[in-house]
Amino acid sequence: MKQPKRYTITAALPYTNGPVHIGHLAGVYVPADIYARFQRMQGNDVAFVCGSDEHGVPITIKAKKEGITPQQVVDKYHAIIKKSFNDFGISFDNYSRTSAKIHHETASAFFKKLYEEGKFIEEITEQLYDEEAGQFLADRFVVGTCPKCGFEESYGDQCENCGTSHNATDLINPKSMISGNKPVRKETKHWFLPLDQYESWLKEWILKGHQKDWKTNVYGQCKSWIDDGLRPRAVTRDLDWGIPVPVKGAEGKVLYVWFDAPIGYISATKEWAAKEGKEWEPYWKDSETKLLHFIGKDNIVFHCIIFPAMLKAEGSYILPDNVPANEFLNLEGNKISTSKNWAVWLHEYLEEFPGQQDVLRYTLTANAPETKDNDFTWSDFQARNNNELVAIFGNFINRVMVLTDKYYEGNVPQPAAFSEADNQTLKELQAYPAVIASSIERYRFREAQQELMNVARLGNKYLADEEPWKTVKTDEARTRTVMYVALQVASALAILSEPFLPFTSEKLKTTLRLSTTNGTSAWDSVSNSDALLTPGHTIGKGGLLFSKIEDEQIQKQLEKLQASKKMNEAAKNAVIPQKETIQFDDFTKLDIRVGTIVEAEKMPKAKKLLVLKVDTGIDVRTIVSGIAESFTPEEIVGRKVTVLVNLAPRALRGVDSEGMILMTETPEGKLVFLNPDTDGVENGATIN
Repeated sequence: MKQPKRYTITAALPYTNGPVHIGHLAGVYVPADIYARFQRMQGNDVAFVCGSDEHGVPITIKAKKEGITPQQVVDKYHAIIKKSFNDFGISFDNYSRTSAKIHHETASAFFKKLYEEGKFIEEITEQLYDEEAGQFLADRFVVGTCPKCGFEESYGDQCENCGTSHNATDLINPKSMISGNKPVRKETKHWFLPLDQYESWLKEWILKGHQKDWKTNVYGQCKSWIDDGLRPRAVTRDLDWGIPVPVKGAEGKVLYVWFDAPIGYISATKEWAAKEGKEWEPYWKDSETKLLHFIGKDNIVFHCIIFPAMLKAEGSYILPDNVPANEFLNLEGNKISTSKNWAVWLHEYLEEFPGQQDVLRYTLTANAPETKDNDFTWSDFQARNNNELVAIFGNFINRVMVLTDKYYEGNVPQPAAFSEADNQTLKELQAYPAVIASSIERYRFREAQQELMNVARLGNKYLADEEPWKTVKTDEARTRTVMYVALQVASALAILSEPFLPFTSEKLKTTLRLSTTNGTSAWDSVSNSDALLTPGHTIGKGGLLFSKIEDEQIQKQLEKLQASKKMNEAAKNAVIPQKETIQFDDFTKLDIRVGTIVEAEKMPKAKKLLVLKVDTGIDVRTIVSGIAESFTPEEIVGRKVTVLVNLAPRALRGVDSEGMILMTETPEGKLVFLNPDTDGVENGATIN
């Protein structure tokens, strides 16, 4: 694409069943904000939009747990998230929400157009239904055994153990999370987007068209999905929370959240354009607009395959030019977990480190998981602040301010003749905007920020080499020149730091009294202006840009995490409550016997599964067991085990499993065989 007329920049809609944490910031919102701020500084027309994703099953689950309505849940977290983003300096042009009237109207109209043009497949399918609750069960309201890996707590749409997607009806021994009962199958009508019909187009558009300009993690995941073969995907669900399906015969059904959420970008743009008195359509329908989606890796398929297929089906929308998705950020060596409170929440950080938004922005950018998962540690956070922001950036600015005030009462001095060192420093300085811009345009934000810090290093080296505190006693003209050059470097830092450190940039511009009304602060002014600060210009007196973070502050944060870890361990160690009472006849149906493992081998391409041959005394049968992470095949051959022998056979990865080995688990998560330890107990002995 030639230079775009405008930029539509979207950031993944945060889900409103909880606040925002540093993983969200590093993966999506900080890089998106850097890019949007940079494009504005280039003088480009930008619409940077986002909003709260307020539909879907997790919202209703949280509402049930807390005894409130779904609307109360989303109102609470929408307010927290919106304020956190605003306080943190994420410069959205509009932050909307999917419960807004304009979004309901936009999503309904989008669905209706595709429906009327015959772009959907209408099918009657069997879904899981909770008879006691009187409702169909959405994917996250069902748990059961994964048909691929045997994990017993798999959700209805995806197994969190092996990552496989599946339907709720594929689960073995499914259980309703509402009543705890086993659901029945019941027919219901739904509408599907036939992704298979767009497969050849997606191959051409992504696999050929974006092979060289999309990030390898994004391209690789798309290729894997397309190569595996695309299948129709439901766009409606049997729920009472969401956008009602706007067609006859769809009572009690809503748009599936993955269908309505990305349309939230469009409705947020509409809402913004109406406030600004602009037309919204050019930002979504003009081929000279560059559309970009900033997301985490868990949203790649939705933004690269499903949403583009929706836009293609509708026919009048442009497609994303790029989807620069990041990987995940871990915390102190462990995966961030909202349920376990293993996270650094943005709203809490803002309370505990007031005025230090840029320190977190800087650290998250320096550790951005751009090509692989990365780790945030509080010790690194402290070191980045103390050794880089304070010692390099802040130190240079402080020295320039103090010396200018001391020598010239805050006035920019008139330089004398430039030396070779002066000219070289100014030449290097003028080259930095293009270097940093190149990294930003290629979505290499870590690299771009490193180059920004190199500007501060350039200034520090220049001052150290020229030593104005010495020449002031012997060469007044030389000192004026050195301080003039140093002030140009300081002004460049004020401008170039804006996308990365917006609060620092604003503070520095204010102190330097650097005009932002006549184009002086535009990105290219660092390269094009003869002087960012002219002789005679008066600067103000500035305080320290950054303050040292002490060990006590870091220790407090580590103790918070340690407290979360202890609570999680206590919860894990808690005795599981007794299950519902059964009758004696129910117990007598179980045929539990002593057996011996006679053969064992790993299941190919399965991390947790072993394929066992077990002598039950009745026969030698195959049992697939999810114990591969606790035992090697060699160490369990010959072990006596307890076997449930009359369990109906189930196919696991193409192998029929004819029973179940009974195990228990220690508080540390170690699996332990439940087996008779008395000599003379033969295979086939029953356990009563």
